[in-house]
Amino acid sequence: MSTSSAPAAQPAAFSSPARRPPSTETSLYGDKSNRRVTVRDIAAAKERHEKWPMLTAYDALTARVFDEAGIPVLLVGDSAAMVVYGYDSTIPVTVDDLIPLTAAVVRGSKRAMVVADLPFGSYQTGVAEGLATATRFLKETGAHAVKLEGGRRVLPQAEAMVAAGIPVMGHLGLTPQSVNVFGGYRVQGRGQAGDELMADAKALEAAGAFAVVLECVPEDLAARVTASLSIPTIGIGAGDTTDAQVLVWQDMAGLTPHTAKFVKKYADLQTVLGDAARQYADEVVGGAFPTAEHAYH
Repeated sequence: MSTSSAPAAQPAAFSSPARRPPSTETSLYGDKSNRRVTVRDIAAAKERHEKWPMLTAYDALTARVFDEAGIPVLLVGDSAAMVVYGYDSTIPVTVDDLIPLTAAVVRGSKRAMVVADLPFGSYQTGVAEGLATATRFLKETGAHAVKLEGGRRVLPQAEAMVAAGIPVMGHLGLTPQSVNVFGGYRVQGRGQAGDELMADAKALEAAGAFAVVLECVPEDLAARVTASLSIPTIGIGAGDTTDAQVLVWQDMAGLTPHTAKFVKKYADLQTVLGDAARQYADEVVGGAFPTAEHAYH
């Protein structure tokens, strides 16, 4: 999942299923219980036609904030490569980079399902490597599920993980780990490629995936995939017909300088943090901080 700019899909007319207001006792979003969200809860939300939000998280403090806000699923994305480690793509980040971040998010949350992204190179070479990587995330971090990119080409890995008792979330469309093959961050699934994406989605469902992310695909294709699957779709740059939506939290909160067109900024944390840092510095330089109330006596 990337924070780089990408063309937005063109809107297309589609009649989505009627969305019933969720019951406060059963809704994924906003429930205040401490019981962890499970794949059964995710499946039940699809049956209720309930939309729900997912956000990325990379540390315990923000995980706690999002968990207390009622966000039901937190993704420790390989987007940490950019927003935590400062790389210009997701490709360099490693399992060892993501393990401590995932463990922190698990410790910082009480209710949210925590999904760990499997980074580039940690599952592509075969079933044994993929299963070992996914197992490590669950054992060492306490994550509740893993996410991997690709459709039929990673089906053996997905099937092996599910057979081993590891919940799997798929990821189709713009899969940032394949950005070099795509030639950049581009809309995926137009024309005949849409049929291939549909086949990949159905294959992931058949393999036992409990949900699938659709990134930067045409809205009409996302709608058709969503209607065709019994498992939830999670959109990012895929229009409003998917069952859920996900954003990188720094994009959502206005901390990332440059974002894709599909990102809506719900805050301006870049300005807020910059102003706070300057005010703090000014008070230190001017002698206004610390005062007697901040000193021990």
